[in-house]
Amino acid sequence: MLRTDDLQLFVLTADLGSISAAARELDLSPALASVALKRLEQQLNTQLILRSTRSLRLTTAGMAYLDYARQAIQLLGQGQQVLQLGKEQLSGELTLSMPSDFGRNSMALWLAEFQQQHPKLQLKIRVSDRLADLGRQPVDLALRYGEPKDSQLIALPLVPDNHRVLCASPDYIRRCGAPERPDDIGSHQVLQLVLGEAVHSKWQFWLDGQLQQVQVRGALVADDGDVVRRWAVAGLGIAYKSRLDILSDLGSGALLKLLPDYKTEQAPLYLLAVQRLSSSPVLKALSEFLLQKLRQHWHG
Repeated sequence: MLRTDDLQLFVLTADLGSISAAARELDLSPALASVALKRLEQQLNTQLILRSTRSLRLTTAGMAYLDYARQAIQLLGQGQQVLQLGKEQLSGELTLSMPSDFGRNSMALWLAEFQQQHPKLQLKIRVSDRLADLGRQPVDLALRYGEPKDSQLIALPLVPDNHRVLCASPDYIRRCGAPERPDDIGSHQVLQLVLGEAVHSKWQFWLDGQLQQVQVRGALVADDGDVVRRWAVAGLGIAYKSRLDILSDLGSGALLKLLPDYKTEQAPLYLLAVQRLSSSPVLKALSEFLLQKLRQHWHG
């Protein structure tokens, strides 16, 4: 079967009159480009290009085939556009649960953009750090931090390398200093989040493969991650937040990373779905859309 990238290389080589120039346009090495053109000629059982040390020109067969190659690439591009248009016909109603901080400050706007691209689709969002039960509650999709435990759900990893970050505002650090090791956290005001039904009170850190776990207790506790982040930005204490939640704050300097030499808890982000959506084009389109957004957000 002919490869589309080989056809593109052939057309570009004919247009530019140079294999090296075509290779540069496609971010290939000249050697790989030559291999690709030879592969195309072998599959067609026809020499398309006459090469010499100083010049390059198409054979008679190459000149005749060039128009067909152009048409093939054009048709493939048109087919891709048709598929893109087909995505706009996504319809139905979906309810999606997502964590409060990242959901409210980033994901909500992304989902609104996705719905605008697919106007026949209705999205209902629930913003809460309380875990929704997709088996019992009227929720179709959920964005969750942490490894999924329910094997009955479809689990699509969106940001598998997300982790927690110990952080505080510059103002807090000026007033109270910064911990130099995990054991120092106990002498600071800590800002805690309720995860599920329990307060997240055991903060874990690793150095040289050795686990150091700190039992924390603070005067400020919330079941909303956005509240904890706002407290931290306001200089009210130290927080142990998902990196995704505070990327913008770290970039602006509103929050500073503490204990940078230590590894921290993993907090992978997953998109979970009920089984009936396993072959849904909506799930495929939404997961692809979110992956693109998250890559841009993660790498800034």
